Amino acid sequence: MSPAAEPQREMLSLVTARVRDAYLRKPCYVDGGDDLVTVCRVLSARGLTQALVRDGDRVGIFTTTDLRDALLRPEPPQQLAVREVAHFELVEVAADAELFEALWLMVRHRVHRLVVRDGDAVLGVLGQLDLVSFVANHSHIVALQIDDAAGIDDLRAASLRIDEMVKLLHGSGIRIERITRLVGELNTRLIRRVWAMLAPPEVVANSCLLVMGSEGRGEQILKTDQDNALLLRDGFEWPGLEDLAQRFSDALAALGYPPCPGHIMLTNPLWRQPLAAFRETLRGWLYGDGGNGTPDGPMHLAIFFDAAAVAGDATLLAEARAHLDRIVSGQDPYLARFAAAADQFAEPGHWFARITGRRDEQPLDLKKLGTFPIVHGVRALALQYGVREQGTAARLARLAAQGHIDEGLARDLLEALHLLMGVRLTHQLQQRDRGLVPGNEVKPSELSTLEREPLRHALAIVGRLRLFLRQHFRFESL
Repeated sequence: MSPAAEPQREMLSLVTARVRDAYLRKPCYVDGGDDLVTVCRVLSARGLTQALVRDGDRVGIFTTTDLRDALLRPEPPQQLAVREVAHFELVEVAADAELFEALWLMVRHRVHRLVVRDGDAVLGVLGQLDLVSFVANHSHIVALQIDDAAGIDDLRAASLRIDEMVKLLHGSGIRIERITRLVGELNTRLIRRVWAMLAPPEVVANSCLLVMGSEGRGEQILKTDQDNALLLRDGFEWPGLEDLAQRFSDALAALGYPPCPGHIMLTNPLWRQPLAAFRETLRGWLYGDGGNGTPDGPMHLAIFFDAAAVAGDATLLAEARAHLDRIVSGQDPYLARFAAAADQFAEPGHWFARITGRRDEQPLDLKKLGTFPIVHGVRALALQYGVREQGTAARLARLAAQGHIDEGLARDLLEALHLLMGVRLTHQLQQRDRGLVPGNEVKPSELSTLEREPLRHALAIVGRLRLFLRQHFRFESL
């Protein structure tokens, strides 16, 4: 096998391999009442760096990191029971789970070991190094690189590695929803690390850093414009906040996140406010200009509705969301205007001919025609019914479970969204390889035979959603 093909082979193993296929270290149990010196003798004799701890009905884990922390306690190790320093909130994975799931769990929970179960039985412990040695996927290396970064240059290298990982994952057939989940975790960690480098502890403790838009929904793959905000605790003031916001924006730009043309960033005072002031801003977006809402209100509200807390005090975001739920309740005319944006890019019925006819080179905008109507239509329903889930998939599941949308339509919409995201990513990667700025438009002649028919069905499903939204929100009466 050629060197160029080797990464593809290694990544393909992620598609088919199960956790039980990786090297699992046999479980080594110690009693919760054993002292640390006794436990360390057991570990030394077996050449291990961790042991499972049985303590009555519960099972925990003790590692060399726990030993390091235990040595800082006043009790001598020979008098300290292992139950006092072990961790009993285990992160577990099923033996038959796909290896990708284990990879994601390690990144998500920031752990180096997973306890592997086969039903009720513990098969062993899957370590980070064992997983990395089994499949040379660099996501964990990226996570460690982010955590260990000493400066923006180190983070830039990690950011570039994420971009390459996206190409490798997508080219190897990993499903788009799995790519977004893993990349979303890494991007969140990257942005959080930038903030930790720049923001002093008092700012972090008295604020909540938000990412919004596709990043907030966990649906961003390739880096797009910066969409972020900062909620401040009421009464907190810090003189260098404006300069901090600019340095944060500059750092993100250096990592590949271009500044937002609409200035939806910390550098804009609108998106850097104390909670009380931001509550009034939300009210203005709904009730300004004589009760009709400000012109940019629906757009700003849509952006904020997708916000996710990255660092700081997440209760500030929760309080802002609760305030939004209160003021939007019963505002059916406003919700109708808000939802109508999902219908603004509808075409006069010729997209099918454009997909099937190779001679028409007028490009199709996959975002305007496909992903945006789904994302925004579902967002409007979520706003109406107080659904707090962030991602479109989770919102659809909640709306269907509550009976607000037909389960079949919800399932079709999710499949259409993933198909559209996958087609768009394929062409964006091709554009990037040609030295172009990745965009949302694709020429019909560039669509493969295997893309055309699924894309036609996906856009037909979007048409069904448009019809549902018109009937549900009564657009015609606006």
